[in-house]
Amino acid sequence: MTTDLLAAKVPTLPESPGVYLWKDGEGTVLYVGKAVRLRSRVRSYVNGDHRASPKTRALMIHAVDVETIVVPTEAHALVLEATLIKEYRPRFNIALRDDKSYPYIKVTLHEPFPRVYVTRRLESDGSRYFGPYTDVAAMRRALNVVKRIFTVRSCNYDMPKSMPERPCLDYHIGRCKAPCILAQTQEEYCAMIDEVVLFLDGRTDEVVRRVKERMADAAQNLDFERAAELRDVLRKLETMEEPTVVLQVEGGDRDVIGYARDGSDAVVAILRVRDGKLLAREHHFLDNVDDEPDATVLAAYLARAYLTLDERAPELLVPFDFDDRELFAQSLSGTRIHVPQRGPRREIIELAQQNARHLLEESRLASEETTERAGEPIYELQRELGLQRLPRAIVCFDISHAQGTDTVASCVWFQNGRPLRAEYRKFKIRTVEGIDDFASMKEVVSRFVARRVEERKALPDLVVIDGGKGQLNAAREALEAHGMVLPIISLAKREEEIFVPGRSESLRLSRRSPALRVLQQARDEAHRFAGTFQRQRRAARTVTSELLSIPGVGPSKRRVLIKAFGSVQGVRDAGVDAIAALPGFSAASAQRILDALDKSNPTKAAEPPAPAITTATPE
Repeated sequence: MTTDLLAAKVPTLPESPGVYLWKDGEGTVLYVGKAVRLRSRVRSYVNGDHRASPKTRALMIHAVDVETIVVPTEAHALVLEATLIKEYRPRFNIALRDDKSYPYIKVTLHEPFPRVYVTRRLESDGSRYFGPYTDVAAMRRALNVVKRIFTVRSCNYDMPKSMPERPCLDYHIGRCKAPCILAQTQEEYCAMIDEVVLFLDGRTDEVVRRVKERMADAAQNLDFERAAELRDVLRKLETMEEPTVVLQVEGGDRDVIGYARDGSDAVVAILRVRDGKLLAREHHFLDNVDDEPDATVLAAYLARAYLTLDERAPELLVPFDFDDRELFAQSLSGTRIHVPQRGPRREIIELAQQNARHLLEESRLASEETTERAGEPIYELQRELGLQRLPRAIVCFDISHAQGTDTVASCVWFQNGRPLRAEYRKFKIRTVEGIDDFASMKEVVSRFVARRVEERKALPDLVVIDGGKGQLNAAREALEAHGMVLPIISLAKREEEIFVPGRSESLRLSRRSPALRVLQQARDEAHRFAGTFQRQRRAARTVTSELLSIPGVGPSKRRVLIKAFGSVQGVRDAGVDAIAALPGFSAASAQRILDALDKSNPTKAAEPPAPAITTATPE
């Protein structure tokens, strides 16, 4: 279907909530999205130029047809979108890496004698699923604890329809109480399964309370053998409870989301807090997030992974607001969504953020995309500036001149917040006369980018300009002239204001902010490097002008003198013998040079004759 045919189809679409599916010529689903009004949303794809979104532009190149599904409400569209993305796995949608391969612990509550085992397949059969476990070792540890404390059957008999004649080895070694031969009643077995579910759900305190009550009842009824069994279970629970608790936080049950991103890769970490105890961490990597805002990426994770969980806490904490938050609140029945800004809830959010950043850095190091971890200030800088790519590589430009003469520029490179001096560059301004910082900045940024492209070297993740809006606009024009879209800001010295293109108001970070310190260090280093180069240029010009006035000293002899003695003062201090020892010089020429320099020194004054010293003769 051509673009004209797509445009002709748009008026026939309903202005209702629903889901749309873009397809290619072979009928393969390329992208699944939801909309409050299908017709308006699809029209924006057909009529938009999409210059700001390369992914959407590529989608519309391949798309030849669109299919729509109408649903009653936008909340229904949210759920249907997540279901269809899981089914079709479209190439242009944000993808959860290996989201179908994570294992779960399954408790078959729909069976008369439930089983507990590991599965990677989710079914709507009335079972309880715990997970997904991204850390398989943690899942195995949880399952081993269940088997050590509770006597859950390991057989696959369809009880009570299929029953063996005698119990298996587990019964004889004390790992099962043989409900298969009715040595344990169904009521007792199901009561134990209830405790297994509570334990897997992190409610160990509730399990301990129940076991204590049953142990007291058994002792009161003089069933001392049963009381001893429950005592052993209680001891195991009490010894196992403490190691499972990772951290004690503010009381209550909640799920806490952490988020980190670097370019086209993102990771979401979720911390499980039950009864105020941090019990576990899960995570998902997300691919294909190019050009997508962080809010959209987080919403995609919640729709694809969190929304489909069987077990959710009554409170969900997220690090920032996201698209369709109200819709999620409607779909997550019984779960409140909060974006804490301060206090204990914000502290646990920061812990989740640290976990997400750690996982992302670990992935980068494993894939050899970087050789060292980025520090917390770099992540804070990314968050404060709203950058999609982590600013691991930062360059800073500065202009320096002496009242319009000897104008030079510097470019310093910071990698992960530390100077990388091998990438420092200094420039002599070629095309600008007099004082014009804006034009000088435009020239140096243009030359820097052109040289990096020509040499096929990596471009920085963030460009910092020492100055205000004028310098920023000049540098941005230089980047645009080369077709470059790089994050760029400027840092003004007086109030430490940060100017960002497209924002009328400046950004001011706390003076204690580690992110601001990174920018200040880069700015100060660029200023130092430019100032040093400018002074060297001015000194060289001064030295050259003084030596040029001496008869018999041409360019070659001047270079020899400067190389040997470093400055005019060094030549003065050298003396006749040292100069005469240089190739091309004689004692006569050396004396002539020193005499000329003495005459040209305006600060050298004739010394008055020493006064006569008289000594009094004692009488």
